[in-house]
Amino acid sequence: MVTFDSIRREQDHTPSSGLRWFSRWMRRYVLPTGLYARSLLIFILPMIILQAVVTIVFMERHWQMVTQRLSMATTRDIAAIITIIQTYPQDADYSAITQMARQKLDLSISIEPGGELPPPRDRPFFSILDGILSDEIKDQINLPFWIDTVGNSSLVEIRVKLPDKVLRVFAKRSQTYASNTHIFILWMVGTSLVLIGIAVLFLRGQIRPILALAQAAESFGKGQRLENYSPRGADEIRRAGLAFILMRERIERQLEQRTAMLSGVSHDLRTVLTRFKLQLALVGDNPDLIGLNEDVEDMQSMLEGYMAFARGEAEEDVGQFKLSDILDKIRQDFTLHGKSIDFSIEGDDEISVRPNAFTRLVTNLATNSRRYAKSLRIEAKHSAKWLTIVFDDDGPGIPPEAREDVFKPFFRLDSARNLDKSGTGLGLAIARDIARSHGGNVTLGDSPLGGLRATIRIPA
Repeated sequence: MVTFDSIRREQDHTPSSGLRWFSRWMRRYVLPTGLYARSLLIFILPMIILQAVVTIVFMERHWQMVTQRLSMATTRDIAAIITIIQTYPQDADYSAITQMARQKLDLSISIEPGGELPPPRDRPFFSILDGILSDEIKDQINLPFWIDTVGNSSLVEIRVKLPDKVLRVFAKRSQTYASNTHIFILWMVGTSLVLIGIAVLFLRGQIRPILALAQAAESFGKGQRLENYSPRGADEIRRAGLAFILMRERIERQLEQRTAMLSGVSHDLRTVLTRFKLQLALVGDNPDLIGLNEDVEDMQSMLEGYMAFARGEAEEDVGQFKLSDILDKIRQDFTLHGKSIDFSIEGDDEISVRPNAFTRLVTNLATNSRRYAKSLRIEAKHSAKWLTIVFDDDGPGIPPEAREDVFKPFFRLDSARNLDKSGTGLGLAIARDIARSHGGNVTLGDSPLGGLRATIRIPA
């Protein structure tokens, strides 16, 4: 019976799935992830491939052709010397031939009467000269011979067996072999290094504006002020930088307009609430007005919560802040309410945040634990890249299906644990907004103490 699982297992073993797995592995573990490194790879890799192809073609065509022509000319000279020797009388003096070979042909020869050839040598594996020179001697001379192309780096020895003697020839390696190939390789490698150096300098100048734009966007996302950023680089990067600046100005203008509007509304509502309080105070102690007084206080608390959520402490500058100070204040608050708290700090105590906003973030989560739990444990870890603060309590907790909904503004739980007792439904919304304005986040989970775990994680 064919099932979906069997079809999926069969597809996982197809060649296309293997290629996809290999490509994912290459992207994750082998290929660079940065734009600068990838740009260099795009430039350098084709150059290396091109040079490898040119080198192979040169070695196969030019180098072999030049070596063959040089070996052919040297073999032709040796063949001419053998012809002259064979025409000489048997008891003649060969000094004239030796002198002529040295002066005219640049060959050093000696004639050994009754000599024998040495045992055959193993042909070198990578020697082009050995193969080409042997073929030329076979074609032009067609006599028993012995050659040594590796014994002396500057000379090539050739021995030819004549009927009653052995002709021994020493030729310069440059006469039989294209020995100037290294010059071509040096020029090719040298020019490549120069081009790569120019590319590195050019790419560095092109990547720097992109990094500046990324840093500006990251700083703006964390609520930090941008003072020295200006678009630079290529036209496309300048357009992206200009679009970012215009977007930032629109967002800042909208935030200013919203804050100004809410400030006006808040001022008007506070005025009305103040009149309510004054009128209630003039009436005096009246049991029938207790509920009205509580409603006025709730309205005041709601108004302050709305304003805090709308402002988001975005106008505050980043500064240095000691984490132990706020945790000590939280401990004092827990002690006054008869609750237990324990905290630990791993790493540097001093952090770089917006102090008032971060204090509100930590206090909000700790206060919620104080309201609904008997004990709280806080673990802060400040590493080189991240600041992580974990809140574990033994309260009723929050159901998993509602842990994302509680971060929505004005959302209220119907269960035993309502994280915003004032009724505004903005407690966790404000906390997550502050954490995200620092470039991080707030998440909820199960605590090992049986209650709720809240985790703050922001860049250090």
